[in-house]
Amino acid sequence: MPWKQLKCHTTKSIVDDISHLLEEKHGCLSVTYQDAEDKPVLEPLPGETPLWDEIILTALFEEDVNINAIVSDIKKANLACSNISIEDLADQTWERSWMENYHPMQFGKSLWIYPSNHQVPDNTDTKILLDPGLAFGTGTHPTTALCLEWLDANPPKNLTAIDYGCGSGVLAIAAVKLGATSIVATDIDEQALIATQSNVKANDIPAETIFTSFPEAMDRTPVDLMIANILSGPLTELALEFAALTKPQGYLVLSGILHNQEDNILSSYEPFYENLQISRKDDWSCVQGVRRTQ
Repeated sequence: MPWKQLKCHTTKSIVDDISHLLEEKHGCLSVTYQDAEDKPVLEPLPGETPLWDEIILTALFEEDVNINAIVSDIKKANLACSNISIEDLADQTWERSWMENYHPMQFGKSLWIYPSNHQVPDNTDTKILLDPGLAFGTGTHPTTALCLEWLDANPPKNLTAIDYGCGSGVLAIAAVKLGATSIVATDIDEQALIATQSNVKANDIPAETIFTSFPEAMDRTPVDLMIANILSGPLTELALEFAALTKPQGYLVLSGILHNQEDNILSSYEPFYENLQISRKDDWSCVQGVRRTQ
């Protein structure tokens, strides 16, 4: 069925009041918030739901709603909501609509991610089948791309690995397709573990090759490759644990780091890893190193 969409520009202090009015009085089907000033929120504390100071609110309604009455009520309530716009949305399969804008992506010389709606060529390139979903990590973000490019340049043949903060499982899957023998894929989010298991199956990887687990229950046998694409705060806190989980002369790949956070990461990992190097993409950095023997 078709829908009606209302958008307006508002502020953090009153966005809850507008949402309540739209949902409770007018039966709004969904409300989403978007940053109106390009000011990203990074590394919220556990339990926090941070918002931007300036917000674009988008509300979705059924087609027969009296949209003029809704706009009138917003104005009568003296809510600071500007730049109000109304749009009719045709019915469509939203997942397919998103997929139409998701195309094959190349990382390094020969590593590719293909969505399910594209024909996969029959060549010698390494291919991962992956659709966008709830779990983070489809290759579109620079932090994931940096890790994939490292794996393409340094195929982990016959190595064991841990993918810490596995998200969609894309890094674990890439590592296996590039020669890794077994991987522990761990994440604090159950949805990420479910997504990883689903993507492992979609890529015809034996379930026993990639083990999924919450961090507290994971196998703690040291591995040849520790790879983690999470935020810098947790990375700093996990330095000692990662060192214990990495074999001497094993590899380290860390991403999810902003340029101004590099020094803190380097100082945290330098006691345990040598030959620390940095690669960068857009605003993000990836730190690589080798576990010290002592």
